[in-house]
Amino acid sequence: MVNTNHFMELALAEARSAGARGEVPIGAVLVLDNAVVAKAGNRTRELNDVTEHAEITVIRMACEALGQERLTGADLYVTLEPCTMCAAAISFARIRRLYYGAEDPKGGGVDNGVRFYRQPTCHHTPEVYSGIAERDAANILREFFQQKRMED
Repeated sequence: MVNTNHFMELALAEARSAGARGEVPIGAVLVLDNAVVAKAGNRTRELNDVTEHAEITVIRMACEALGQERLTGADLYVTLEPCTMCAAAISFARIRRLYYGAEDPKGGGVDNGVRFYRQPTCHHTPEVYSGIAERDAANILREFFQQKRMED
């Protein structure tokens, strides 16, 4: 069995890199057959594209790398509970398992908010595991926003 914390550590590194670029520090890693296929952090500000969340970016990268639109059998590690847009993309990509760090009571769409996977219109529901490296993920976000407030 592969240590899920290894993949979450890679996602945390992507989150830190995103924060260093001035992006909201969220990172994601997509794994297939215990191998990293793609990893990314948020790029919404850099690319002026509200859809460039880490999850969507990593799904795009993996689909391109694998030459397919669906990622059946893949696992996604992300540092923050995905929003509704990302939860839908995860479902549409047919990702097998979602592992996430910190919950997002304000913007999350998995265990908070609309709870996308619990809706009858959701066609594919991944297995969801929350709280993976939760403290580290939450601290990265907290420190980023504290620094932003000090700059303002």
